[in-house]
Amino acid sequence: MTTDPLRPIQAAGCVLWRKAPLHPSHLEVCLVHRPKYDDWSHPKGKLRQHEGHLPAALREVAEETGYDAVPGPELATHHYLADGRPKEVRYWAAEATGGTFTPNHEVDRILWLPLPEARTRLTQPRDRTLLDDLLTALHRS
Repeated sequence: MTTDPLRPIQAAGCVLWRKAPLHPSHLEVCLVHRPKYDDWSHPKGKLRQHEGHLPAALREVAEETGYDAVPGPELATHHYLADGRPKEVRYWAAEATGGTFTPNHEVDRILWLPLPEARTRLTQPRDRTLLDDLLTALHRS
């Protein structure tokens, strides 16, 4: 199967959030550390063949964080170049409903952080805008 270099790579992810265990009125978001890139980001990944975006986003959350999640509103879609190819990543807000993290080859650490700390920890500026999208989406619902 030949890949069209002009067709965007399709990926999906979530801004995974929960109520802070010690302060339920505050939110925390889950960031993943990918040792391959030495970066902090939201859980995300490429779609498998014949997989929809939302199922892929929830699968990636489970694989990368060990958490189950209930999807919420769709957030922004990001478009950028990855290794010279266009990439399109669709994101959803998703509330963590339980789980346990186990380090793996893709993600060696996760952090649950309040939004201000998450904003400074995220490696890519484009990922920071998703925190604003999350707050807007949660205030609407």
